[in-house]
Amino acid sequence: MTAAARLPLPASLYAETARPAIESPPLDGDTRVSVAIVGGGFTGLSAALHLAEKGADVAVLEAHEPGWGASGRNGGQVNPGLKSDPDQVEADFGPELGRRMVAMSWDAPNVVFDLVRRHQIVCEASQAGTLRAAYTPSAVAGLRTSHEQGQRRGMPVELLDEAAMERTTGTRRYRAGFLDRNGGHVNPLGYARGLAQAAQQAGARIHGGTPVAAMRRDGGVWHLRTPTGTVRAERVILATNGYTDDLWPGLRRSVVPVYSGIVASEPLPEAVARDIFPRRASLYEVGNITVYYRLDAQNRVLMGGRCRQSDASGVAPFQFLADYTLQLWPQLRGVRFTHGWNGQVAMTADHYPHIHEPAEGVIACLGYNGRGVAMATAMGPQLARRVLGGAPAAIDMPITTIKEMPFHAFWKTGVAARVAYGRLRDRLGL
Repeated sequence: MTAAARLPLPASLYAETARPAIESPPLDGDTRVSVAIVGGGFTGLSAALHLAEKGADVAVLEAHEPGWGASGRNGGQVNPGLKSDPDQVEADFGPELGRRMVAMSWDAPNVVFDLVRRHQIVCEASQAGTLRAAYTPSAVAGLRTSHEQGQRRGMPVELLDEAAMERTTGTRRYRAGFLDRNGGHVNPLGYARGLAQAAQQAGARIHGGTPVAAMRRDGGVWHLRTPTGTVRAERVILATNGYTDDLWPGLRRSVVPVYSGIVASEPLPEAVARDIFPRRASLYEVGNITVYYRLDAQNRVLMGGRCRQSDASGVAPFQFLADYTLQLWPQLRGVRFTHGWNGQVAMTADHYPHIHEPAEGVIACLGYNGRGVAMATAMGPQLARRVLGGAPAAIDMPITTIKEMPFHAFWKTGVAARVAYGRLRDRLGL
């Protein structure tokens, strides 16, 4: 068999600054494992680590290299929670499951930072909190609701008024903010590579350059065909998120892959960094179109948001993000932006992550709606527990049927229209 072409890691700041990649040779020949995992992002690597630690024989099959997709290109924000507020989650899924979903998702950053500490992952990890920032009256009201619901559940949250937000962010843009101290940020590619190393050291096999072309069940065992061999496994985890293909019928059309872009500045002097963002938390704005930013360990501004719906690199395609920094901090005029890149995150129609069991021995998990660093990591032990024999109630997310989105073929046009409409509403303060 001929080895598949492993695409090089896309150019980004992370590709230049993250810890080295692990050795992840392509599959060579035929093998048998207890669990085969398709996809080497946060979901697959976290699941592999937790399965291997429990003694399972596990292999990760990644088309390129661990962290190649959005796991190695995202904003690095480790955000607590789900898109919906806790009361809404409990209303949607009932008080018992809803309560577990809230507890698991809001604790998800602690799973990340605990893994970083336990495995000594070098990834610029900082649990400095997550800020939600509001600049419209409706967004301020939403933050007050979120704060009240979090406080009622004993979460480490704080509501900041306009003056406190100016002191915290160095800009007068925001009318209020919501601080969750569980949050923080990492160099995501370094974190993905560290997870891969930890999984390897626990006994997992990780094969890069190994896309899965087809899978079939025969004699109670799943056969996964790759360009360089076949893996036979009792159980399969599909963990491909924003880069899901047609390996499993309908799965790709159950999510919309949305591109998110990031620009990074040159390192700022320490005094300037303290002036513009003294808290050094991760921040995302509450708006129709999310903008998010943080300072990294070298005092670079990393500014991200929705962008063109195709692969792009360099600063020019994302100049609008660089320009936005001057709206926040005019004193940065003249600061050079050195890197720009993008990648695909998976969005679901209901804004919840989706877990499916479409056939015996197969479980799929995808659709983190821009919260993948924390949630995908936290799903690792959940999936491990389920795969190793837990009852459905043993995991803290619902298992649902795959539902294809209507008119999925037109997703790029729909996303572009939605982004344009959202930006207009944000400019009008709606």
